[in-house]
Amino acid sequence: MSETPNLSSLQKEGEIFAPSAQALEKAIVTDFDALREEANANPPAFWERQARELEWFEPWNEVVKWQASPPKVEWFVGAKCNITVNALDRHVQNGNRNKVAFIWAAEEGEAVYKEKKVTYGELLRRVNQCANALKAMGVGKGDRVTIYMALTPALPIAMLACARIGAIHCVVYGGFSAPALRQRIEDSGSKVVICSDMGYRRGKRIDLKGIVDEATRGLHEVEKILVFRRGHTPIELHEPRELDWNETLDAQSPHCEPEVLDAEHPLFYLYTSGTTGKPKGIVHVHGGYAVGTSYTHKICFDLQPDDIYLCTADPGWITGHSYVVYGPLINGATVLLVEGALDFPDPGRWWKVVEKYGVNIFYSTPTAIRALMRFGEEYPAKYDLSSLRVLGSVGEPINPEAWLWFHKNVGKGNCPIVDTWWQTETGQFLIATVPSYPAKPGSPGKALPGIVADVVDREGNPVETGKGGFLVIKSQWPAMMRTISGDVERYNGYWELIPGCYAAGDVATKDEDGYFRVMGRADDVMNVSGYRIGTAEVESALVSHPAVAEAAVIGKPDPLKGESIKAFVILRDGFEGGDELLKTLTSHVRVELSPIAMPAEIDFVPSLPKTRSGKIMRRVLKAQELGVAPGDISTLED
Repeated sequence: MSETPNLSSLQKEGEIFAPSAQALEKAIVTDFDALREEANANPPAFWERQARELEWFEPWNEVVKWQASPPKVEWFVGAKCNITVNALDRHVQNGNRNKVAFIWAAEEGEAVYKEKKVTYGELLRRVNQCANALKAMGVGKGDRVTIYMALTPALPIAMLACARIGAIHCVVYGGFSAPALRQRIEDSGSKVVICSDMGYRRGKRIDLKGIVDEATRGLHEVEKILVFRRGHTPIELHEPRELDWNETLDAQSPHCEPEVLDAEHPLFYLYTSGTTGKPKGIVHVHGGYAVGTSYTHKICFDLQPDDIYLCTADPGWITGHSYVVYGPLINGATVLLVEGALDFPDPGRWWKVVEKYGVNIFYSTPTAIRALMRFGEEYPAKYDLSSLRVLGSVGEPINPEAWLWFHKNVGKGNCPIVDTWWQTETGQFLIATVPSYPAKPGSPGKALPGIVADVVDREGNPVETGKGGFLVIKSQWPAMMRTISGDVERYNGYWELIPGCYAAGDVATKDEDGYFRVMGRADDVMNVSGYRIGTAEVESALVSHPAVAEAAVIGKPDPLKGESIKAFVILRDGFEGGDELLKTLTSHVRVELSPIAMPAEIDFVPSLPKTRSGKIMRRVLKAQELGVAPGDISTLED
């Protein structure tokens, strides 16, 4: 991101889709432009108004305090709160004790669609029992807890229990390998790990407990491991370090007073890839995060009291934190959790779920939509999808073809598509088209109320309409990250590239109507199937193999995944490339990092393009691969 991108959009402007009568009927925001104008005239006053919709132990004495250099922000300064009070207690106390919070549709071998419902009253009691269990293990305010679980109701229960007592949860996606999990446990300094014994994917059991065993071997800092066993030939636990979830929680009181916390008290660390080998532990807090996620969830999906809401994300990623657990629960929604793959036992699985439960809001990724497109129109046509009212897209930019297929075959031409742009670092939606506003396929729309966004050059000057530049945010927002755990310099870098702005790391264009189009990353982070993966992490995994001397990785455009991974590898003396080594290296990355990070292609090369200081110029490799001009190569060594 050190240079100004010379970009322009090759995307031809297509049809503009006006909101349907169905969308307008239940719209929470009816005049989007007027609300944006009002909010942007005084963002702190706007966000204060939203904050007053929530419950606080003590009020704030200042809405926002911003320091530009070095960057530091505080929201609702002096206020006391606990996010679980807004997600749980207030619903139970306000007459919604018996409202369903979670519906869980499991994948367990052939018994697909095994179901469990959890009401808000039941959820609060189990969260309290888990919170008391954690306290009995010595976990207290400020302690970190790593969570590595399959998608069952136990996962959000564990998250909320940590928040209840002021502990900081660090959820790690259940697809990560033992070395990747260990790195995150060590970096966070977690003293307790909560895990599932197993998960399911396409009918196969995944041994999550075995991965935890490997990750924590010799890691004496981990004092306890709490294991959620799903009841299939229960695995043996090794006391006193390992404890059974159900036995431990059942022994605890269902009453646990929420810890009174400062609004700026950390809620969670969530690790996301960066352009160096070490993942970044993004830090979010109780107060502002609760305000930002709940407000954007409500207005962007036009959430109604009786809606059934399905977001296909896993809580191992930020979408699962913000828009499966916290935002929806604060809003009192009924959330459908669906475990397993979209195409098991057949590609009609999600549509069958929509029909079975009468889903009203469906939020998924462009990658998933493109995968379902591949199977044709027959699968969504087989099911009654008339309950759907709002569709959503998250992750990499959705291409217009996928948008139109989604709109026609899933939404039947009646459902607005809420395309959302945001990041792990932002915590909440920043750019999106609310259901009552015209949509443009391939564009997430305009900045949301209270958010001031622009496309600028390296000096921070707005670029011409339709020209590419850095996508930046010129205001502060409540759910923004507060720091990066143990790496303040990396955190500061987000505000150092463009003067006075948060530089998102994406390049984009803005049209004459103010709609943004995101063109991709300006740094070396790849977006594979909606997952942001750092090139350096994959390179590090490759170089850890004894045959590899050096490696460089790039992302290539892929019609299904958004980007696929291609690696360029220099072998050590005595090793020769071939099909067998290709398979070995691909498998090695899978074991060292994750199946998501496996290269689709590996080229064995004699050298790599580098600067005189030794930095690999990945953009030169990418330009060669795509057959385009590489741009400035004045710093190239050879």
